[in-house]
Amino acid sequence: MSAATPAGGQAPGPSAAAPSAAAQSSGQPGAAAEAPGASIHLQEIVQEYPAPGGSVTRVVDRIDLQFSQPGINMLLGPSGCGKSTLLRMMGGVRPIGVATPTSGTVHIDGQPCSGAHDDAVMVFQRYANRPDLTVWENVAFPFTLKLWKERVPRATWRSQVDAMLSAVGLAEKRDLLPAQLSGGQNQRVALARALVLRPRILLLDEPFGALDAQTRLEAQKLLVDLYQRQPCLIVFVTHDVTEALALGDRVIVLSTQPARIADDFKIEEPRPRTAAWHRSTTGTRLEQRILDQLHSKSVGPGSISVSVGAPA
Repeated sequence: MSAATPAGGQAPGPSAAAPSAAAQSSGQPGAAAEAPGASIHLQEIVQEYPAPGGSVTRVVDRIDLQFSQPGINMLLGPSGCGKSTLLRMMGGVRPIGVATPTSGTVHIDGQPCSGAHDDAVMVFQRYANRPDLTVWENVAFPFTLKLWKERVPRATWRSQVDAMLSAVGLAEKRDLLPAQLSGGQNQRVALARALVLRPRILLLDEPFGALDAQTRLEAQKLLVDLYQRQPCLIVFVTHDVTEALALGDRVIVLSTQPARIADDFKIEEPRPRTAAWHRSTTGTRLEQRILDQLHSKSVGPGSISVSVGAPA
């Protein structure tokens, strides 16, 4: 998994909302009252890219989605269907020389958003922890930026970094470099750097896709634990059906390219969702519902997966 970045794909940046006074005084991630909930609205989104011969390839076709409260929203679809394209629109990541979106609008908190947004933090699949910085320095890096220097007192953000490292189980690794960590530990560094900012919007692009099955389960549990400490609006891209059912409050199923909404439903079962739940009538029915939608909509390349294991 990558380092966390603000909406725009650059170095980690601040959330628009400063940490609450109670959270600052405690130094605990997600302590006390949080900033008001965020909202995202994608309206009639179409995305096309130039293709050889002067034609265009349509990647996203008339997507309309709204997210309006804290929760884990899973954006599920085959590889290459356009789900990461949608996520990057929400995060303000814009390819050079291409209008994004081709048509339609992206609104955050009711305001048009065409570029980087301070309320949104992204975490990509590829590692991007700075190799020359220690674990502690990587997590603290956003606070070296001007806005956060001015907004959060030094003693406060140092306390927040310490608390976040404890929350992700890396307190004893604080002085190590990324090269001295496992893949799962580097992943924890990236999550810690994202969440130490207490973002109102967290955008995750297949963050656990490169991990082995056991490490993936541990990472999923960590994400749920951190979310319970610090609720925010999460949009999580995956092509793994089991992962979507294990984590999501809401699951949005996309068709193959060009992406359209094939299904959109909520899961009422509280987390953690055990292996028994995944094998239950409800769990298997939801899994089959997703697979049926994907198979019925699948035209062209793309793949999905169902994890071998489910949470214990």
